Amino acid sequence: MELVVLGSGTSTGVPVIGCACKTCTSTDSRNRRLRASVLVTHEGKNILIDTSTDLRYQALKHKIRKIDAILYTHSHGDHVHGIDEVRSFNYLQEGRITCFGGEETLDQLKSMYGYIFNGTGSGTKWISTPQLDAVPVNGPFDLFGLRIVPIPISHGKQTIFGYRLGDLAYITDCSDILPSSIDLLKGLRTLILGALGPGFSHPNHLRLEEAMDVAKEIKPDRVYFTHLSHKGLYEEIQAELPPDMFLAYDGLQLSG
Repeated sequence: MELVVLGSGTSTGVPVIGCACKTCTSTDSRNRRLRASVLVTHEGKNILIDTSTDLRYQALKHKIRKIDAILYTHSHGDHVHGIDEVRSFNYLQEGRITCFGGEETLDQLKSMYGYIFNGTGSGTKWISTPQLDAVPVNGPFDLFGLRIVPIPISHGKQTIFGYRLGDLAYITDCSDILPSSIDLLKGLRTLILGALGPGFSHPNHLRLEEAMDVAKEIKPDRVYFTHLSHKGLYEEIQAELPPDMFLAYDGLQLSG
């Protein structure tokens, strides 16, 4: 299994519109962060986690020509607003694509994008309207020979999903992980975990220091922090992290 980080940024992306801080004006590509998403490739199949606002650019940048399935973590805009770009993959593949998510998430998507899910769209098939089949996730399931385990996590007052795929787990927007979900994350080789940045207090997200404590409890072989804000330069933060902890960056490639 291979994974590429398509976007490692929080909802604003980095650079932030109108900001002239040292991160937003940095020339280091690791400080330029599209909205959070990853692409997992297993046995020749591409599994996209979230359709970020920047999906079109991400697909062009990484020469993605096929999406076999989509996993949704939740329905916040930065994680779903690229959904209309899926129609390009329907056209290329001449077929529908299955998307998976929690029942509440899928219900919200159906409300937000009625023209996709409620048959209210118009236009030529495969061109004007994304063709998606929504399948609710209630527990572990197999997808293309890969075991997928949804991980319930707290995102402020919401309960949303992270996903464990074999020995790798992807958890973005997170304010707390219950003990029962910590148990589902034991024995990981790689954990990708949301952390806005050092000293960044937010009711719906872990700051870096809190995310480090969570990672120490889970004890993966290595952890990469994603969903990063513009509060702090990559090289300065990375220099202060333990040897098994890293900041993710756009284009990072990992093996599961």
